[in-house]
Amino acid sequence: MSTTKTRTTADAVTDPATDPAAGATTADRIAGARRRIDELDARIVALIKERMSASDEIQQIRITDGGRRVDLAREMDILRTYGDALGREPGTRLAMTLLELCRGTGR
Repeated sequence: MSTTKTRTTADAVTDPATDPAAGATTADRIAGARRRIDELDARIVALIKERMSASDEIQQIRITDGGRRVDLAREMDILRTYGDALGREPGTRLAMTLLELCRGTGR
């Protein structure tokens, strides 16, 4: 019994019987990757909403205690964390967006 082997772009031999992606069309592979992105985006949105809620709670505690709504030192730590993890420019842009989303309305 012979099995059909196919070559991938990296010239590695794959076996369609054990690698479902080996026999998939380009459209199938793209659709699968897009489904994965959609799943990740849903998780990211849920996490951002959770972060917004936690941030709002902290802001309300600070305000109730007579403090400021925003802690600039903490925001600088967050900017550094994202910059270190994702690269200075893209990490800082993402962190700034999150910080803006999470600052809330300042009720």
